[in-house]
Amino acid sequence: MATVRIRIVAVGKVKERAARELIDDYIGRLGRYCPCEQIELKAAADAKLAAAIARATAGSSVVALDAAGETLSSARFAKNLERLASRGKGIVAFVIGGADGLPQAMIQSADARWSLSALTFPHRLARLVLVEQLYRAMTILRGEPYNR
Repeated sequence: MATVRIRIVAVGKVKERAARELIDDYIGRLGRYCPCEQIELKAAADAKLAAAIARATAGSSVVALDAAGETLSSARFAKNLERLASRGKGIVAFVIGGADGLPQAMIQSADARWSLSALTFPHRLARLVLVEQLYRAMTILRGEPYNR
């Protein structure tokens, strides 16, 4: 797999200690495979939020996480991540919306639109599912036993 750097751009902060600890645990596990940074943005009007997201994702292949996006198996998630990592600077930015979702313009300009589930999750749970799937993707791509 090409060298990848992961950037998670999320609207809102994870305030609950238990959720934060679980997310940080998976970020630590993921760090054994690739650098992973988190950028937390304040909720704002669509135009202002879209501009903040554009700044945070500059130079990245951008994946908008949206319930209406493409539904992927874990194996397909891993393959798509690998494909995106092979582009440009190898930075893949995943964008998670807040209570109002993501600005439509940002979703339309993203390189990909993926769904973590047909269900709607609060952003802290979406972030946890995302980091677990990123870790799982790395183990899949390296043929490690976590996914078996």
